Amino acid sequence: MSDRPLIAHVVFRFDTGGLENGVVNLINCMPKDAYRHTVIALTEITDFRKRIVRDDVDFFALNKPPGHAFQIYPALFRLFRKIRPAIVHTRNLGALEATLPAWVAGVPVCVHGEHGRDVEDMHGTNKKYQWIRRIYSPFVKHYIALSKDLEHYLTYPVGIAAKRVTQIYNGVDASRFHPSPNRRDIVGSPFNHPEFWIIGTAGRMQTIKDQTTLAKAFVMAMEQAPSLRSRLRLIMVGDGPLRQRAFSILDAAGLSDCAWLPGERTDIPDIMRGLNCFVLPSLGEGVSNTILEAMASGLPVIATAVGGNKELVIEDQTGHLVPPADPAALAKAIVETANASENAEIMGDNARSMVEKHYSLSAMVRNYQQIYDRLLFQRTRQLASR
Repeated sequence: MSDRPLIAHVVFRFDTGGLENGVVNLINCMPKDAYRHTVIALTEITDFRKRIVRDDVDFFALNKPPGHAFQIYPALFRLFRKIRPAIVHTRNLGALEATLPAWVAGVPVCVHGEHGRDVEDMHGTNKKYQWIRRIYSPFVKHYIALSKDLEHYLTYPVGIAAKRVTQIYNGVDASRFHPSPNRRDIVGSPFNHPEFWIIGTAGRMQTIKDQTTLAKAFVMAMEQAPSLRSRLRLIMVGDGPLRQRAFSILDAAGLSDCAWLPGERTDIPDIMRGLNCFVLPSLGEGVSNTILEAMASGLPVIATAVGGNKELVIEDQTGHLVPPADPAALAKAIVETANASENAEIMGDNARSMVEKHYSLSAMVRNYQQIYDRLLFQRTRQLASR
């Protein structure tokens, strides 16, 4: 078992989030006899590490100050030389810089994953970010894109050869996230009475996720359909700079009693089973874990038509797509879905079926493992031919 190759997963920060959740799922579900794993955060590692249930995973936080990663290159080099990973797998632009010290340290294979958009580059048009990715491309053996949108971004604007890019969708644990025959009570929620029709969202409350647009849309929905005032309710799970702003919007409209913002929670599967509809108002996305979790929970999804959302949500079949940063359009979709609850349940059933067919956790893990195996085999063969 000690001869298993080591994969070093490098992220900017290891905390609650979709990218990090994907790392957790991959490590927890990959066969233990295939690879060892370690997690390296360029900045910090939080209690989110407890989500990894394997007892053979090491964690390293490098506490990088703001700015370029040049200043921690020596620490990265020493760490790679010490732990000797067979594969370094960096994720998103914030961790891409680690591929250079990995290459210098003699790491056999570097893989880079693109998981989603930065708030400074929501449409992938930032020339500087494209240039940075080109600069580091000689140190990357293979790329993994989580959506077709990101695959296109890497192969066209950035200019990575298509043969070096593989698209793999996130997988979701359909046994952990599953529908309930009846909507479940949510611990601590003031809206557990069956008369309520609850829309909800979950995630870091930061600019790219744009929860303030959902708060504005909820206010507009109540104004457009006063009949919903007695039964429509909003739950926004997560913490971050937008939490207080969202609450202020709701409070100013006199709707603070119709919304619940409990902060960060660890019981997301139970919360999903307490909703009637999931809403994701993001300005940019790769492939959203929370959308997949909502779909696996049998919920219809209202999401913005950005990034990988357009690949997950099928209009009128599994939910609705709306333009980003458009509270009026989002409010209209909320009202229509709430007033057609039977159709919403059908869309939720369709969403669950779609997850079972196309977005299983086992398929995701298998696809990643096949890439790791192939790249290591190719590297071994290259060394043997010298």
